[in-house]
Amino acid sequence: MSLKEHIERAQIDVASALNLYFEQALDSDRAIKEATHYSLFNGGKRLRPFLVYATGKILGADKKDLDILAAAIECIHSYSLVHDDLPAMDDDDLRRGRPTCHIVYGEAQAILAGDALQTLAFELIAKHSFNCSAQTQVKMIAALAHASGLEGMVSGQGLDIAATDKIITVQELERIHKLKTGALINCAITLGALCSENVDEQTLENLSVFGYAIGLAFQVHDDILDVEGDTVTLGKPQGSDIAANKATYPALLGMLGAKEKAQNLIQQAHEALANIDADTTLLASLANYLIERDH
Repeated sequence: MSLKEHIERAQIDVASALNLYFEQALDSDRAIKEATHYSLFNGGKRLRPFLVYATGKILGADKKDLDILAAAIECIHSYSLVHDDLPAMDDDDLRRGRPTCHIVYGEAQAILAGDALQTLAFELIAKHSFNCSAQTQVKMIAALAHASGLEGMVSGQGLDIAATDKIITVQELERIHKLKTGALINCAITLGALCSENVDEQTLENLSVFGYAIGLAFQVHDDILDVEGDTVTLGKPQGSDIAANKATYPALLGMLGAKEKAQNLIQQAHEALANIDADTTLLASLANYLIERDH
């Protein structure tokens, strides 16, 4: 299978896992359920679920376990986007070419939909019977909570808001994106690895290096696309970061410098994969794709 086919398979599998939950959620408020479902099924790349599947597969993890973890991390990612788009934060009207949740359902429903998605992530992991120890299951919950919260994505978003209209250094920008984007991408890899009985600490460390490198490269390339892309392809307004006066890698390093940084990060990712005793071809292909994509 090609990388494209693997990504499409991951999209189908995580959608099935998520839809199964919604079919069984009979007692939920209809409006909130619709807003939550809308926010999950709005055409995302499903990069984080793909990383759960790809990492778990190369380490021999159970597919049903990976389905749950892929669904959980997509819930966290989707909740973060719903809240990021709100007027009090990034104030975006478009997400992946469609109206954002608060535009369709209103701000109050969007906030509640995000809240529901966040808690659903942990419910999915807590209620599933994993093919691993209860101790490992607790590690999964802790890893996702850490990556999502005060020492991860939430802090990254807070720092990003605080940096608007301010001049910051490349090091400060890197910290923002390691937390805002990189923490959850790295967590997806960690969750996939924790599903395997064959993973050791050295493998986890190399996967962590890989995860942070591709997470940062992903954001650098997003900054580049915000300048060089177009609204139709991006699915959101081109130049939105510039319009919001946000610090970006092209603004701080120049376009050539930003592209060189992305390439260097992907090289770091490949070096980390080379230290892992498994077939990491799929992860290597994903790393290359992240700085070649057009949206």
